[in-house]
Amino acid sequence: MYIYCLFCETVKCGYVARTAEEKFGCRAICPKQVQHTWHKGDMVDIVHDLLPGYVFLYLEKALDIAAVRTIHGVIRCLSDGDGQYRLTGGDEQFALMLLHKDGVIGKTKVYQEGQMIRICEGVYEGVETRILKVNRQKGRMQIEIPFAHRTIKTWVEFEIVTDEGLSGG
Repeated sequence: MYIYCLFCETVKCGYVARTAEEKFGCRAICPKQVQHTWHKGDMVDIVHDLLPGYVFLYLEKALDIAAVRTIHGVIRCLSDGDGQYRLTGGDEQFALMLLHKDGVIGKTKVYQEGQMIRICEGVYEGVETRILKVNRQKGRMQIEIPFAHRTIKTWVEFEIVTDEGLSGG
């Protein structure tokens, strides 16, 4: 498989993707991310561009880069330091992950004060506790954990907690 990444005018990504699919018979993805967020007291899903201005092309054969440049809205085809346009290495792996997920990165959890969570990693793995404060900018939350027959406050990252499978729920 040949994978390429186009840099486009941001508002024209959808057009570029549709045109590339028609013109080259390929799969084109404008990556999206679904995020949970609170809106007027309800949890809603919002879809955002994951990489505004980028379109990934997936082909069975090499792409004619000159033909890509004829699509209105394409600024350039990304290349490596050696002038190769086909994605390789980590870039190719990232693009394949996008393809596997049909171009949509899943929802990110939204945590709120008072919510019960369980720690999934580290020395306190398995401990269930309540969120005291949430710092969304830093991706952390303040919790209380048992220590020396009392509770202490500490900060943990979103990535090491879950709200699934709690013993109380």
